[in-house]
Amino acid sequence: MALKGRRSGLRRQARHGDAPEALELSLRYRPPLDWSALLAFLARRTVAGVEHVEDDVYLRTLRVEQDGAAHSGWVAVGLARHDSAVRIALSPSLSRAIPLVLARASRAFDLSCDPGQVAAALGALGARNPGLRLPGAFDGFEAAVRGILGQQVTVKSAHTLAGRFAAAFGEPVATPHPALRFAFPAPHRIAAVEPPQIAALGVVRTRASAIVSIARAIAQGQLRLEPTADVGATLEALRAIPGIGEWTAQYIAMRALAWPDAFPHSDYGVLKALGETDPRRALQRAEAWRPWRAYAVIHLWKSLEGT
Repeated sequence: MALKGRRSGLRRQARHGDAPEALELSLRYRPPLDWSALLAFLARRTVAGVEHVEDDVYLRTLRVEQDGAAHSGWVAVGLARHDSAVRIALSPSLSRAIPLVLARASRAFDLSCDPGQVAAALGALGARNPGLRLPGAFDGFEAAVRGILGQQVTVKSAHTLAGRFAAAFGEPVATPHPALRFAFPAPHRIAAVEPPQIAALGVVRTRASAIVSIARAIAQGQLRLEPTADVGATLEALRAIPGIGEWTAQYIAMRALAWPDAFPHSDYGVLKALGETDPRRALQRAEAWRPWRAYAVIHLWKSLEGT
């Protein structure tokens, strides 16, 4: 679709019905950026009621805390018509937290990436699909929950469970978009929940307990799932939680911490793409891609599409 279509799609989403005029801003990036691949990745993993992809635009609800106050609303992100930039429309209810919203959008879409550095490290693997980015997260806790729910299940199954979880515990948010109904549950909300309440949604008990443990650690200030967190210490803290193994810890580091060198070496898709059966050999082969192994993961997953 032409860039003009992408921009008009953003305007349609930002000015739906009789909703108040949305605020529109932009963030630049270094090209190339494979927007279609990035949206496709996010679309397959959307949390129903919280996220939606339509007309080449990513929409979601968002709850942020700044200076002790909580702000809830929605954002819509699409490519700008001209220049190397993305356009971000956000509800007026988020106007007091614009810097925080933009920072989260930047990390969610990996806008600070230098594609040249990544391409140089990945070599032939990266040359097949230039412009692939490392999908981050608007919310670290949300990414962690998705990682736990995705343990040993298909992407589709994880999508279903995440939607149930958000519907059961999420905070209602008024939006002009029918697909957006509530914000993803905040850590302090889940910290007050008992594992059986989550297990009742069809979640394996150990995973339900792991979700509550992470929520309580965040609520108590013992864990930070943000790009500025210490990666080594965070990985160690995650591994210490029953129900969180190396795959989940690395996935959380990749999405929530935006760590470019994360590498879930036991991942089924990674092993299949590499033609390996031994995770240790996959880990050895990945040494050539340091310090950008997380980008290698995205390229390996991309190589499996259509197989």
